[in-house]
Amino acid sequence: MTNEDISKATIALIDSLKSTTSAFGLAGTGSEYKIVIELFLYKFFNDKFGYEAKKDKVYGPRLAKADKWDAEYDKFTEDEVEDLFSYLPAAVPRLKPEHSLSHLYNSSTSGDFSTLLDATLVDISNLNADHFSVTTSGKHKVNIFSPVTTELRDTQKRDEFAKSLMRNVASFNFEDVFSEKYDFFSRIFEHLLKGFNNAGGGKYAEYYTPRAIAQVMARLLVGKATDLRSITCYDPAAGTGTLLMALAHQIGENRCSIFSQDISEKSSDMLRLNLILNNLSASLPNVVQGNTLTEPSHKEANGMLKKFDFIVSNPPFKLDFPEFRDTLAADSIRFWAGVPNAVKTVDPNKPKMAIYTCFLQHALNCLKPNGKAAIVIPTGFITAKSGVEKKILQRIVDEHWVYGCVSMPSNVFATTGTNVSVIFFDKSAQADKVILIDASKLGMEYKEGNNQKRKLLDEEVDKIVNTFINKESIEDFSVAVTYEDIKAKGYSLSAGQYFDIRIEYVDISEDEFNAQMKADTDELATMFEESRKLEKEIMQQLGQLNFVK
Repeated sequence: MTNEDISKATIALIDSLKSTTSAFGLAGTGSEYKIVIELFLYKFFNDKFGYEAKKDKVYGPRLAKADKWDAEYDKFTEDEVEDLFSYLPAAVPRLKPEHSLSHLYNSSTSGDFSTLLDATLVDISNLNADHFSVTTSGKHKVNIFSPVTTELRDTQKRDEFAKSLMRNVASFNFEDVFSEKYDFFSRIFEHLLKGFNNAGGGKYAEYYTPRAIAQVMARLLVGKATDLRSITCYDPAAGTGTLLMALAHQIGENRCSIFSQDISEKSSDMLRLNLILNNLSASLPNVVQGNTLTEPSHKEANGMLKKFDFIVSNPPFKLDFPEFRDTLAADSIRFWAGVPNAVKTVDPNKPKMAIYTCFLQHALNCLKPNGKAAIVIPTGFITAKSGVEKKILQRIVDEHWVYGCVSMPSNVFATTGTNVSVIFFDKSAQADKVILIDASKLGMEYKEGNNQKRKLLDEEVDKIVNTFINKESIEDFSVAVTYEDIKAKGYSLSAGQYFDIRIEYVDISEDEFNAQMKADTDELATMFEESRKLEKEIMQQLGQLNFVK
């Protein structure tokens, strides 16, 4: 089963769940999002447990040789269940026999099935709370599941609703994909967010980073390093975790720990799902839902910000935050370049405060002395002439923290047309030159609804990565410049400002030159003659005008 087949099958599962929620009047609501995510994850838990249980040395043969593992599991005693749990790795979700999809599906003809489904989800959640819950910045624990059929107000329709949901998840099996890497799930999250991005998102509506850009960032941060161990990776505005997943895959899932924070409950739920699907559930305790800027949760025992090996982020670019702007401004250590000025009038549809500058400063403060970061910023930042942006530019150049910048093609983001660049930082300041790449002309155009979009092809991703790592200078594409060169250009990180201006010369004979000059002179004389005629005609017309009372 190829990644493309897996993606299509999984998207079909999501669409079937959405079809059910739509049929029961929940289309486009926050409730629909919650139901789809929880049923999707329940299905994953069921299949993952069965897959791992069948591999267990003690009980695996008994389950594997049965026609249906879940039917055989129904025969286990309580002691056998607890014994099996003790053998399974911590990252494997625990399900009792009555929690299995088969058991639930066979009970769907009994009365009050909706109550049974909700109770089962809650029971699974409690059983797995230690390994599969996340916390808020206020230290409140959020469990993996909660009742879903109660989202439907019409109590008379809840049983049929529950049965329909179960029929959806029974039609697909995850077991074929557990040996695969899960990069393809980024496409699934894109598919989910297209439908749910405005469902209860408010001004914190989520944006996902295109998979190609995530790959570029991860490959350039890790570079040629092959001996990485116990690496900490952080995203202060994690969203659904696309950047963190790409970075973890590049490092190796068993060689790194993920840390994140995001203000959106919806995104935190998606990130939790992403970690589970990507064999990174050990990092779930490090997922925090809350405002990173006002309540950064990842700190050392002494209260100082925790420092990380790698940081990746695609923070919100503009978001009005007058309610806590002065609080941030008072923290002159973390926000050393300052914070944007407050707006007089907040317009949710047209935010003006460049909040990304705060996330950028926060990220730099959270890097270890030898740490590296890749941050997505609006391209306008790299040529900033004033304000907070200019102060940040000056420091990252003066301190030699910046070691590269890649300007991406326009319209690469599905939810915004803002031109973006990715800046790469190295706190160790070891680089002698900065590699600047203008990839704005790359990418293949495609239509998404009524919008014209562009995406990087695999070979173009390879071109960016290889050029960057080798610090190659390629005409009209890339240039490697010194920090003094950058200062001389007013701290600009725009590759185009360093490209040579070339004037093409064509060798011609004296006779050809004279002939061309005569032709140009004759043409110019003709144009002058026409101009004089036109002037004369205009003056005559003006002379014939009379005043009429």
